[in-house]
Formats: sequence, structure tokens, C-alpha cells
Amino acid sequence: MKQELLERLKEKIRNKEQVDREEALLLADVPLEELTEAADELRRKFCGNGFDICTIINGKCGRCSEDCRYCAQSAHYRADCPESYPLLDTDHLLAGARAGEAAGVLRYSIVTSGKRLSDREVDQVCESIRVIRRETSIQVCVSFGLLQEEQFRKLKDAGASRVHCNLESSRRYFPRVCTTHTYDEKIETLKAAKRAGLSICSGGILGLGETMADRIDMILTARELGVKSIPMNLLNPIPGTPYENNRPLTGDEARRCAAIFRFLIPDASIRLAGGRGLLEDRGRACFQSGANAAISGDMLTTAGITVKTDMELIRELGYEARLCHG
Repeated sequence: MKQELLERLKEKIRNKEQVDREEALLLADVPLEELTEAADELRRKFCGNGFDICTIINGKCGRCSEDCRYCAQSAHYRADCPESYPLLDTDHLLAGARAGEAAGVLRYSIVTSGKRLSDREVDQVCESIRVIRRETSIQVCVSFGLLQEEQFRKLKDAGASRVHCNLESSRRYFPRVCTTHTYDEKIETLKAAKRAGLSICSGGILGLGETMADRIDMILTARELGVKSIPMNLLNPIPGTPYENNRPLTGDEARRCAAIFRFLIPDASIRLAGGRGLLEDRGRACFQSGANAAISGDMLTTAGITVKTDMELIRELGYEARLCHG
């Protein structure tokens, strides 16, 4: 019965039809090995052996006005944020881009704390992006909060190619994650970035207390928005945050989520992101279960996995570092 479901859904996808919510929920009960094998088959068919690897830099850290319950940078909690500083200057941002490029990384994302950058900060970072694009060949992605279309147009003109804004969870569950901005504000941010001609990257965090249905609903919202880069963060329960006692996802739970996400958006870059270091195998099994992208190096406030280690892993698994979806 379960194998018949997998074959039916694979055929549906091959016919360019979409898996719906009810079908995705059924995948939560399919034997794991059968599910992940089918997801990896879909990945090979729709994405080949391309692996989209990026690094991030914490371009502005701490003192965040938002109350996202998972985050050490929020000013609302007692978490020990490693440091706090304003927007980094061009020299710092360029150094990070050069280091990523030298390691073979093709994307470099500048991420800042706070609800949004000010117009002055946007102008400052636009100049930095111009220098990065002039001095390197790396693609620049930005995660600057809830900006407006005009600000995104400035960033695109400066040379940015992609905007990141995580949905974090489903619309139903989001009010339990953050109360200082809304789900609709996030959606409008992504739509504004698209109108400005930028590609968009949006996923969420697994392990916040949400259900599998919430995870599926989050990906369905991303699909409706045309998202092709899906960060899959695994909650790292940080002391001092409201989620400090949450149980991290197991490797098998992460594999199942990656596989279901692949069925929902077959041609997406399913990108393992924060929390990957908590997995015993550092994500290897997920990269054989539908996931085909990663954020490498350190995260915003937690340690990550070195680019060198990741490059060796993706080569071993038969992947090739490649830009996917612009």
C-alpha cells in the first residue's frame, strides 16, 4: 500500500502535477527507507548532481527588537549572545566573500539582526555589495529583514541576486514563534523582493514544537510564492531562549522532512542550514534523502561545519558544487 502511494506520487510529479497537502501528510507514515529512496530518485531526476552550497556572515549582530523565541540575538531574552555590533564595513564583508570564493563556495549571504535595515544602512551595504561583485565572482544574497520593494531594487542594482526571509513555520504556528511581526509581513517581504527582480529563499526551523502538518503547510506556502531555495534549519536549543529545553530532531526525523519537502517541491534546493552540526553524521543521510544544498561554515551565533569538510562530503556523495535557480 505504501509503495503504491510512492509510485503514484512519483508518477504524478513526473506528469508535472503537484502533491497536495493530504498526500504529503500520508508520506509521514511511509517506511523511512522507502520514502528517502524515492525522494533521492526525484532529486536526481529534477536537479541532477548539482549541490548549491553557500556561506553566511553575521553582518550586524545582537540587540534585536524582535522576540523570535529561538534566537540568542533577541533583546527580549537572557541568552548569552556572543557579541553585539553594528553593520560591518566593506572591508569585513569583502574579506568574508573572498574567503568563501577561495574555498569554492558560489554564494555568500549577508545576514543582519533587527526587524529591518534603515535606508542609511541599505545604502551603506549597497556600496559593500558593489565592491564584492567587482572584486569577486561570488553571488551575493541578503537577509535584511522586512524591507520594501524600493530598497530591494537598490540592492538588486548594487549586485545582489537573492533575498532570504524565512517563514519559520506555518501560518497557524507562527504566532507561537514570534509576536513582534506577522506572517503576512514576511510574505509581503518575499513578494516585494520578487517584484524587484530578485530570487527568493525561504524555509524555516524544525523542532519549535510544531507538527508535521505545520511543516508541510510552511512548504506549501513557500511553493505558492515560487520559492526554489528552502533552508531547513534544525532547532539548536540555546540556553536563555524560550526553546532552550526543546528536544532536537533526530537524524531520522530530519531525513523524513527532507524527503517530504522534495515531494512537495521536486526541483528545489533543499538546504540544510542551522543545527546541522547536531546531527551525528552532519547531514550525510539527509543528502541521500532529498536534500541537495547547504549553508556551510559557521552560523549566526553557533558553530557550523567547515567548508573544506563539506566540499569533501559532497564530492564523496557524487555531487558537484553548482549554482541552482539563479
